[in-house]
Amino acid sequence: MAQACRLGLLLALLLPVVGASLPSTVVRLNKAMLSYVSEMGKAPLQRALQVTVPHFLDRSGVVLQPTRVQILNVQVLRLQLKFVDDFGVRLFAAANFTIKVFRVPEPLELVLPVVLLADARVDQGSIGTPVVSISSCFSLFNNAVVLDGGHSAAPALLARVQKHIKAVLRNKMCLSVSNLVQGLNVHLGTLIACGSESQIRYFMVNKPTITKDYISLDINAVLFLLGKPIVLPVNATRFTLPEHVGTNGAMATVGLSQDLFDSALLLLQKAGSLNMDITGELKSDDNLLTTSVLGQIIPEVARQFPEPMPVVLKVRLGGTPVATLHPNNATLQLQPLVEVLASASNSAFHSLFSLDVAVNLSLQLSVSKVKLQGTTSVLGEVKLTVASSNVGFIDTDQIQALVGNVFEKPLLDHLNALLGMGVALPNVVNLHYVTPEVFVHQGYVVISSGLFYLN
Repeated sequence: MAQACRLGLLLALLLPVVGASLPSTVVRLNKAMLSYVSEMGKAPLQRALQVTVPHFLDRSGVVLQPTRVQILNVQVLRLQLKFVDDFGVRLFAAANFTIKVFRVPEPLELVLPVVLLADARVDQGSIGTPVVSISSCFSLFNNAVVLDGGHSAAPALLARVQKHIKAVLRNKMCLSVSNLVQGLNVHLGTLIACGSESQIRYFMVNKPTITKDYISLDINAVLFLLGKPIVLPVNATRFTLPEHVGTNGAMATVGLSQDLFDSALLLLQKAGSLNMDITGELKSDDNLLTTSVLGQIIPEVARQFPEPMPVVLKVRLGGTPVATLHPNNATLQLQPLVEVLASASNSAFHSLFSLDVAVNLSLQLSVSKVKLQGTTSVLGEVKLTVASSNVGFIDTDQIQALVGNVFEKPLLDHLNALLGMGVALPNVVNLHYVTPEVFVHQGYVVISSGLFYLN
């Protein structure tokens, strides 16, 4: 599996070079996302700052006296993140360190207020995922407050203890933040989904665009069928997401190009997932798929099959379905070939006739966790024309009423089951879209959503 994942990633990175057209997606993370991350990040930052402090060497006496120092608790009072134009993110954190100095004859407890400032650059990694790196980091210390019971400490001793603790924290705090960021990069690397069930992989195509209001990632998608990428004809127009779309205050704004829908439908068509068989059952009282029912409107069927036999509709999609995106309106057009077969007495199937079918469907889009899902309903009338016949003349109007009734519901059930499985949106492990809204525009779809991280 690891080898297949590496091969898929290599294909994803090479495809743009050889001139293939890949579906484009834009993920825009807004200031509301930073507020959420700030709140969620307090606990991990507190744990990271719970560092080990080496013994303090007390030089006040004749002999050096090593004294154990321990951080009992770290409380991050405030964590603030903000975007920096064309750079990344600035971090501001205010924390209180509760520290115990195990001096003799009585221990000393104090609270040391600290302000931590760091700048993090956001860039494009070598494998097409976002990469964060700390470019600068420093800390500011206020005077420690001695807790009750420790007021007997000499001022000189207290000053030396504080100097020791500050020297340690000044180095270790920035290292802890850097380690946190490295862990974040590992997490961001899961944007390229390489699980066994993954049929779509995303990768960044250039450096992120960063303003004071958002960070925007231009992402290409590669859909795979049996390990091979689905490639569309070259399209010279690259998808761009307009500035003011979606819902104000949303954490994430995701723009999905027409190409993504075309690729997903092409994948379903090439995989044969849209093909289906609709089978009649003789024992069903309301079954219309029998030779006796067909024989009422096609005399040759009644002649060839004097005894009732079940009829099967084999639906095969030779052409790729077409999704059309207009403002507030998404439609899907299918043009399957339907072959009508009857079961003979020897269990073989005899082809009666075939129909070219044209179906227009309304497409409603929704998001569940990390997947874009769809449901369909028929728009207008299912149109049938006779493609070939082994039973002589067929009255199109009569066959329209019969086949249309038995064809429409199974088709919708089959399509909605497929579209209900969904296509994975850009995401990382444990991050879900919440309260999403879907907007259809001319040639693209926008998702405005909150985000929720599962610890």
